[in-house]
Amino acid sequence: MKLWYSFLKELQLSSKGFYFYIEILMALIMLVVVLFVIPENFDKRSTEYIYVGLPKPASEAMLGKLLDSDTDGIVESVTIKVKDEELSTDYYESDESKVYLAKSESDLIKLADSKKQPGVAISLDEAGSLHYKYYLQGYESQKLKNLYMVSASKDLASLQEGINGQEVRSMSGDYEVLSDRANTIPALLTFNGSFMGMFIIAAYIFLDKSAGIIKAYAVTASTVWQYLMSKVLVITLTTIITSLIVVIPALGGKPDYPLLLLFLVTTGFFASALGLLVSSFFKSLNQSFNAIFVLIIAMMLPSIAYFIPSWEPFWIRFIPSYPILQGFREIILDNGDASYVLFASLGFFVAGSLLFIWSNHRHKGLLTA
Repeated sequence: MKLWYSFLKELQLSSKGFYFYIEILMALIMLVVVLFVIPENFDKRSTEYIYVGLPKPASEAMLGKLLDSDTDGIVESVTIKVKDEELSTDYYESDESKVYLAKSESDLIKLADSKKQPGVAISLDEAGSLHYKYYLQGYESQKLKNLYMVSASKDLASLQEGINGQEVRSMSGDYEVLSDRANTIPALLTFNGSFMGMFIIAAYIFLDKSAGIIKAYAVTASTVWQYLMSKVLVITLTTIITSLIVVIPALGGKPDYPLLLLFLVTTGFFASALGLLVSSFFKSLNQSFNAIFVLIIAMMLPSIAYFIPSWEPFWIRFIPSYPILQGFREIILDNGDASYVLFASLGFFVAGSLLFIWSNHRHKGLLTA
């Protein structure tokens, strides 16, 4: 009963505070970004800038192949503004690429420089063979440069034939590919729950210290753990509300909501307990900023691996935000692994409980310091 009373009191105080509305505002901003900024799927077609300096018969044959692969079979005339100059180009659009055909090699150089993209000029060498001159930006890897040299030294038709002849097998036939928009939701939920929860609960503790609320609380019949748990419950409830603000409009009925609520509660509890522990080592938010900043940076590393799967060192799996990201992803998949989410929830509940016990032990002697 005392815990319930403390929770209601903390909820009332928090609803009047600055940080509560910051969390709601952040959730609304994330919702706007998801619905109106992030497309359902990003355009993954490559953009190519080309100049064809070939004799007319060879040029017409090459441009004919571009036209055959064009989505509507019509060459568009596009004007591109480069600094104070407008350059006229022919535009070809296919399912795989967007090609801008420059009128001259000097125009190609200007386009490549302005758009920060590689450009290629195609001509004939003295032996009558195709010659490719690449204008690079300087950041290209050696592997990409080698690929350019190989493609220029081989017949493109035979290269394409070899690529088409490659057999690709999926290691699992039972998988689902998320849209680019849906794929960002786990990272946003991790940020909203883990990062914000850890920071906000520490901020609440420091505000109570500076306002003398804790000293007044210390002389009441309530225990320290009830005070700390009431803070955790408020943060967890706020996390659930702000997460649903994003998830429901963006994903509708796609996620497993009971599983989502369970995971939000356990991960929110873990992040809040971690924030409580951090706050026990410092007397003010300014003093704790460096520690919280380092923790947030560490928690962000799995997000990089999440969006760039080619970079996923083994050690990154031991950072708590890694299973949080994977758990949210499993929840929004139609055929997600519910056992993974349940196991991760149990792990975060146990870890959060240990952190909370440690935090309670430290705060008993430090709350009134």
